[in-house]
Amino acid sequence: MSEKHATDAYYKPYDGPAGGWGALKSTQHFWLSSGNATRNVRTLLNTNQPHGFDCPGCAWGEQHKPGMVRFCENGAKAVNWEATGRTVDAAFFAKHSVSALYAQSDYFLEYQGRLTEPMRYNPNTDHYEPIAWDDAFALIGETLRGLDSPDQVEFYTSGRASNEAAFLYQLFARAYGTNNFPDCSNMCHEASGYGLISSIGIGKGTVSIDDFEQADAVFVFGQNPGTNHPRMLDTLRDVIKHGKQVLCFNTLKERGLERFQHPQNPLEMLTNGFTPLNTAYFTPKLGGDMAAVRGIVKVLIALEEEAQQRGEQVFDHAFIAEHTQGMDDYLAQVKATSWEKILEQSGLTREEIVSAAQVYAKADSVICTWAMGVTQHKHSVPTVHEIVNLLLLRGNLGKPGAGACPVRGHSNVQGDRTMGINEKPAAALLDKLAERFGFEPPRNHGHAVVPAIHAMLEGKSRVFIGLGGNFAAATPDTPATEQALRNCDLTVQISTKLNRSHLVTGKNALILPCLGRTDIDMQATGSQHVTVEDSFSMVHASSGVLEPLSLEMRSEPAIIAGMAKATLGNHPVNWMELIEDYDRIRDLIAEVIPGFTDFNQQIAQPGGFYLGNSAREHRWNTPASKAIMHSHELPRHILHDAAAEHLTDATLIMQTLRSHDQYNTTIYGLNDRYRGIKNERKVVFINPADLERLGFSEGQEVSIRSVWNDGQERRVDGFKLVPYSIPAGNVAAYYPETNPLVPLTSVGDYSNTPTSKSIAVVLEPHQSARIA
Repeated sequence: MSEKHATDAYYKPYDGPAGGWGALKSTQHFWLSSGNATRNVRTLLNTNQPHGFDCPGCAWGEQHKPGMVRFCENGAKAVNWEATGRTVDAAFFAKHSVSALYAQSDYFLEYQGRLTEPMRYNPNTDHYEPIAWDDAFALIGETLRGLDSPDQVEFYTSGRASNEAAFLYQLFARAYGTNNFPDCSNMCHEASGYGLISSIGIGKGTVSIDDFEQADAVFVFGQNPGTNHPRMLDTLRDVIKHGKQVLCFNTLKERGLERFQHPQNPLEMLTNGFTPLNTAYFTPKLGGDMAAVRGIVKVLIALEEEAQQRGEQVFDHAFIAEHTQGMDDYLAQVKATSWEKILEQSGLTREEIVSAAQVYAKADSVICTWAMGVTQHKHSVPTVHEIVNLLLLRGNLGKPGAGACPVRGHSNVQGDRTMGINEKPAAALLDKLAERFGFEPPRNHGHAVVPAIHAMLEGKSRVFIGLGGNFAAATPDTPATEQALRNCDLTVQISTKLNRSHLVTGKNALILPCLGRTDIDMQATGSQHVTVEDSFSMVHASSGVLEPLSLEMRSEPAIIAGMAKATLGNHPVNWMELIEDYDRIRDLIAEVIPGFTDFNQQIAQPGGFYLGNSAREHRWNTPASKAIMHSHELPRHILHDAAAEHLTDATLIMQTLRSHDQYNTTIYGLNDRYRGIKNERKVVFINPADLERLGFSEGQEVSIRSVWNDGQERRVDGFKLVPYSIPAGNVAAYYPETNPLVPLTSVGDYSNTPTSKSIAVVLEPHQSARIA
């Protein structure tokens, strides 16, 4: 397969709207190239439909609109990518050694197709070889029973696992004796969870998708819906159609946040019209969102003081008095923050901040949304606190059209947490497990992702089990992470498709092929459905519609049950009996997890059911039984001291990001349509002034070296420079190619999340260019 042609132009600025004919053309391309085109028409039409399957593409909720089509361009990519007709079987692994596959790109690996039979790595031949399911389970059980401590196992989870799989997984691990649950949320929205719980007592967003119809203004911080969750564009489009305000704060100028052409709107398509998606667009520096919000509040204080002189008010004093704690200290902190500091760190002008504050002050109901542009910095938790404080000042929590909305990526990352995938479990959950299942679960805190990598590097953890995902590619400091996995006695990857993690093996390694969302899951009592939770706490049923490509594929719940049975026998449940009928798993969930009473009955409702939200109901599960307004100084510098102390005029701050043909570490193609990139991934987006200042030229190949004071060299080579609308001093490049630049010890305060949006780097002429 040819990945690209040297003669192809790699960069041409994109002038069209997001969505529209480009989205339809892209959808058609991925549909036709799936190797399953005829069958996948039916598959796509069952996406997000009643009695169909939940889209694996993102966690955005469903609007209650009539119509047959409920998928976006990226959803179509995800569905066709999973529902491919290509297979990776024993013959494939006999042909390709692990070393040869490791040298291929991530795009090449996943393009090969679906994994169809369990495999075991043979280090003597450097090939994967077939293994029977029973033998694979026996190897896992024997290895786990032979360890010195249950805490020597890392139970990793991808956010695409179903509620049923996640519940069984956490039950298995805790019955075994550990709370080691590194999961994908540790690398993305951990700061949202920590920040919200410590502020309002619950780690989830407080809005429903219907709130967007009632919002007067929506503030969008640090996210690019056009690439990462395109269905959100439809929601924002409706906000503007209703005459309301959308304000976007994003470091890069993103076409999806500027204008959108709805592929299902005939008038827009035929007339080439579009909806402008922002009523104001601000481009703060990387890590500057906290300072921008601090500036908005500083303006609001001045507006409040002016209003009081007229006998009026800007702040909702009744709400503040009844429902909050800490306002006086917070406002004192804001007043003590200089405008010089706010403007320097935000990168915005005072006029821009004032204009945003005036919109907020005039709106009766405001929603604040955010994603990884907020959560992957050293000071991400204080930034989330700052956003919550902004909402609390005008009572914008718990009323129609208002609230906090962290936009999740994986389609069930929120549900996994609800089911107990948490290295720091609540005592109430552990008490319920003990009461229902008759064993004492471990009470000590386990490992999140970064501590898990350290534990494997140090030999303290000896087994890695991955329930989905691509741990080796998703994590920071790639060489360190890969060495950590290689240190293990056993690595187990439960996967749908071949990826980088299968090629970074422990002394023993297994690939266990699982069913995907699109596959029919047939068990003893018939076809099964699973459930997922979206960003709005709605729980939906999901039923696959395609016959699996191989009888050797097993569902995630069945694989977990097989591992548990081989390790624990029938303790604390009859694992295989649960797999016969997933209603039995849901009955257990209903007994243990709050909000799931009558789970099997509730999930039969069209559209699923709402779990509820305590903060939305003004029940604050905090020590003070009120919403807490936390006070933080603006960070001295957005970087860790280990990088900041080495800053020079040549140092830039880099963020990693996705391309448009990408979902997390899954690379669907080599194009990034909205940013104008074609057939290339190794690019660096840079401000034209920095390009000139540093003596580089457009298209020049450079090496990127990260700046950190631990004595290790972190460098990636052969990246082309692309001038782009991004603040001076900032650059951006795609992951996972640039994950090697993120130091393992560069993590967020409180959250321990890798700081993938604020990496100090230096650009240098590429080595081959210097030799030439």
